[in-house]
Amino acid sequence: MVASVERTLGAYPEQNLADAGYRSEAVLAALQGCTDLVGALRREDKEHFEVNEAALPLTAAIAQKMKTPEAQQAYRRRTWLAEPSNGWIKNVPGFRQFSMRDLHKAQGEWKLVCMALNLRRMAVIQPG
Repeated sequence: MVASVERTLGAYPEQNLADAGYRSEAVLAALQGCTDLVGALRREDKEHFEVNEAALPLTAAIAQKMKTPEAQQAYRRRTWLAEPSNGWIKNVPGFRQFSMRDLHKAQGEWKLVCMALNLRRMAVIQPG
């Protein structure tokens, strides 16, 4: 995704926020052109995470960065950017699993759910 942004805009994003699922030395090496990379090193339910600096130098650098208040604040911001839509989709229309089987049918069902979310947003945004 970051490479696509770089190709389209001719520059890397100013800041990248990533969760623990993206943590690997290969991914971090690919993101070396990014000026501000913030990411989780462990899942929220894990209390302790140690980094072997010799084996994982890029991960160790992110671990150091995540100790700063600026990085922690930026990472906390990530939650309210993505989660409200997912929460609305699960709670308001009650969409917790697909009714259809087959990838093509499930994609169509997902598009309908997203369309409902967007139509609701459009109705709220309309000038009164």
